[in-house]
Amino acid sequence: MPYLPNFIAPTRYTDAAAALAQVRAIYDQQIEHLRSAMQRYVAGDTLPGHVRACYPFVRVHTDTVSRTLAMPDAPQLSYGFVAGPGRFETTLTRPDLYSAYYLEQFRLLLQNHSVELEVGTSTQPIPVHFSFAEHDHIEGNLSVARRTLMRDVFDLPDLAAMDDGIANGTHEPRAGEPQPLSLFTAPRVDYSLHRLRHYTGTLPEHFQNFVLFTNYQFYIDEFIALGRAAMADPNSEYVAFVEPGNVTTWRATAPGVAPESAGSSPPRLPQMPGYHLVRADRSGITMVNIGVGPANAKNITDHIAVLRPHAWIMLGHCAGLRNTQQLGDYVLAHGYVREDHVLDEELPLWVPIPALAEIQVALEQSVADVTGLKGAALKSILRTGTVASTDNRNWELLPNNQPQRRFSQSRAVALDMESATIAANGFRFRVPYGTLLCVSDKPLHGEIKLPGMANHFYRERVDQHLRIGMRAVELLRARGLDQLHSRKLRSFAEVAFQ
Repeated sequence: MPYLPNFIAPTRYTDAAAALAQVRAIYDQQIEHLRSAMQRYVAGDTLPGHVRACYPFVRVHTDTVSRTLAMPDAPQLSYGFVAGPGRFETTLTRPDLYSAYYLEQFRLLLQNHSVELEVGTSTQPIPVHFSFAEHDHIEGNLSVARRTLMRDVFDLPDLAAMDDGIANGTHEPRAGEPQPLSLFTAPRVDYSLHRLRHYTGTLPEHFQNFVLFTNYQFYIDEFIALGRAAMADPNSEYVAFVEPGNVTTWRATAPGVAPESAGSSPPRLPQMPGYHLVRADRSGITMVNIGVGPANAKNITDHIAVLRPHAWIMLGHCAGLRNTQQLGDYVLAHGYVREDHVLDEELPLWVPIPALAEIQVALEQSVADVTGLKGAALKSILRTGTVASTDNRNWELLPNNQPQRRFSQSRAVALDMESATIAANGFRFRVPYGTLLCVSDKPLHGEIKLPGMANHFYRERVDQHLRIGMRAVELLRARGLDQLHSRKLRSFAEVAFQ
């Protein structure tokens, strides 16, 4: 017999804030039920049945394809509305983390459709693992026998409830089942939030809405220096800088006042360490060192996607494929050759990955702003072209020049191992994306990386390249979200949530 908390009946709302408050009340009640039951279980108590708690849901009904006309000067967003008549629903989690996001999605649905929002308790169980607080560690207090019995007493993560069929465009609701409101179900979101803690060494609460990825620690070292310098500046637009272990340095509030710090450095860096320059409105900059290879690139973007960032940009090194390129030149990707293979099942190779004008313009302008170059001088160091990404680090050694021929036929100007993956996952998850690479070697022309040459290159270019990426974020932020989220990323029958 299930051991359940008191049932909270569905309620209808025409006010977004009131709907969000009900989501929070249901979630808090359900999580408290799970945590209390787990404490009793760890203490050795016999519980009165199978412990179950469920996620809150939000639902809308509409019987028309038309939408409420927005004001003439209102921004024309590519989200916030359902595709047509029907019943639409999604489960929700962590209203403490997603409060601003949920509030905006609710507001847009009410504005665009003039319908009520229905909020209630779903039938989707919350896995007990997703109820643990940040510092809860129970496994050391349980015997092997009690750990084995957990499956009989609690709901554990069910991978069948966490697939990406909605995002991939393969989800088909069963007869009588509502259509989705969001790309991700609540269990899928919770799964990724826990993975982010593991891979980046920081809490998901610290992630900002603009994300920079890099494949070299040199960029992270420079980002740390810039982040700490910003905290020493009482006039900085950023209020905190967060490093792995949630080591947080707050901005100095007055000249001569040392910034305060909190948190604890981990004994070793996580697999893909994350760093966060925090703004009060979460529109700051997160930077993650994804390391080398498309598997890492897919892994981290799979999880960051549930945070619904406004954009992510790849800043890294690449092999220049054209004889006219010089070491230190920049490559702005306007197309991708996908030889990374990690997304072949989720996103077929026949799907084009378009360049997004908003990101392209911001990146090109930021190169001009940081370097001070214009016109022909700017074009001498910045080339727009196709970037190829491969899963074979030693592609140069393959026989019969097989990759070289394909890269030439595709008109590729640069090659790396991550950019196409990040762009393709941005396309797949409706996250605006861009790529600005820096040529660090030219293996087809005999200019391979050597220690002395590489060190000189890194000293000359890393600081400038990072500042270009950060300047691009500033430009995107200033131009507004209505200019950023592209209709290119939306499908025929798209979910309403951003």
